Amino acid sequence: MKFDRNTSIQSLSQTEHWDIAIIGGGATGLGIAVDAASRGFKTILLEKYDFAKATSSRSTKLVHGGVRYLANGDVKLVFSALRERGLIFKNAPHVARTQSFIIPCYSFFSRVKYLVGLKLYDWMAGSLRIGKSISLNKAEVIDRLPTVKKSKLQGGIQYYDGQFDDARLALNLGQTAAEHGATVLNYADVTQIHKDQMGKVSGLTFIDQETGISHQIKARAIINATGIFVDDILKMEEPKHKNLVRPSQGTHIVIDKKFLGNTDALMIPETSDGRVLFGVPWHDHVLLGTTDTPLDLHQIEPRPLEEEIKFILDTAHAYMETAPSRADVLSVFAGLRPLAAPQDNDTNSTKEISRDHKLISNASGLVTITGGKWTTYRKMAEQTVDLAIKIANLPAEPCVTTDLRIHGYVHNQEQGHWKFYGSDVEGIRELAARIPALAAPLHSKFAHIGAEVVWAVEHEMARTVEDVLARRMRILFLDARASLEMAPTVAKLMAETLHQDQQWIDNQLLAYEQLTLNYILK
Repeated sequence: MKFDRNTSIQSLSQTEHWDIAIIGGGATGLGIAVDAASRGFKTILLEKYDFAKATSSRSTKLVHGGVRYLANGDVKLVFSALRERGLIFKNAPHVARTQSFIIPCYSFFSRVKYLVGLKLYDWMAGSLRIGKSISLNKAEVIDRLPTVKKSKLQGGIQYYDGQFDDARLALNLGQTAAEHGATVLNYADVTQIHKDQMGKVSGLTFIDQETGISHQIKARAIINATGIFVDDILKMEEPKHKNLVRPSQGTHIVIDKKFLGNTDALMIPETSDGRVLFGVPWHDHVLLGTTDTPLDLHQIEPRPLEEEIKFILDTAHAYMETAPSRADVLSVFAGLRPLAAPQDNDTNSTKEISRDHKLISNASGLVTITGGKWTTYRKMAEQTVDLAIKIANLPAEPCVTTDLRIHGYVHNQEQGHWKFYGSDVEGIRELAARIPALAAPLHSKFAHIGAEVVWAVEHEMARTVEDVLARRMRILFLDARASLEMAPTVAKLMAETLHQDQQWIDNQLLAYEQLTLNYILK
């Protein structure tokens, strides 16, 4: 199956009955599509917005076991995540890499405590360990983190974890699923779940949001993998359903790389409210975050709260000699994690809630997966498909994703942003060589060129300016104002490729300008 929206729409009339229908195109849903399709099941995935539009493109960009979870005693999750981290490095080396982290320590006791804990972290990774934790003296910490606060600094710990591009991996999962025969659609809004005479799920209705056309499909298994929106789907199927999840907001700010001054990441293990904060080099910038703020409502475009922004900046000020101010923030963004909904006697604290996933099925046979973390997407998918097989009485085909290479797989990595394209980079360069105008840079601050826009439309199912600038490239998350300056050129190139008119361009630019207001600090 070609990773092309028109091809996917056409495949609907060619398939009378699907084995597995997946609602949700984030990390979990796309992982399930890869697992199901690679087992040979006739698979369809439907995403209401763009792939990874919500939580899955707004992470801290870490492929990790979770040092914080280890401190909280969630050993099972850490063991599983460390193994899955190793599999991401093995199967998708183009989007994941080893990242060195430095924990600055301001007492002898903290140096000992964190070294012991991280040695345990190394040991738990077993043969998939990606580095060795060591103790650093004061001079070594300052050499690696030139901007760290030096007063009372005793030394530090260096450890290794993984870093990745979340939206690019999500896209590559969709492409991998399509390569194994899955039909994958963005901008497909599921509006109804159908049941047979026995009260079992039998299919669904969705609306193509580009044309407004309604489509009905039949499916033996339906999987709800909509993250923070799982309760919306469950209420569609059972109006009296009680919420499974409550969103917790994580906010990040992006600043110039000069504020860290090197290639090492900063890890602050105990902030003023007892959580963890990271300063991570990412796409030649620095990402600072995250927060953990419980909310009562979920939305597709969450807004960072003022108190979250202040918390991040204040924490950075406590650990950096030259700390960023509001004026230094190039972009700010928030994502919502689907955590377990509190019971009547729960507080607003999210620190002790496990980030492990929850997999359930109800009386109608609807399978729902929620929670978890990006790193464990593959294992979550395996368990979900196993349950769908059991409930829908599908053939017991084994999971093959442990050794399945993800689209773009390549070991000989390029430099800069090109490395995240993996094996697709040659196709983009050939396009630029064939049409020299597409070799022109889109902005003076970035190395992206026009050919990437055309490639995103033709090969990555990008449908809007936001799709390109937020998730095919990551400019909205790196420098929101620069992305706004790039938007007219991107819109024009997209319109030419999609055969759209000036009205489409005007509408896209207006929508994108409104969107960027959420990412720019005043």
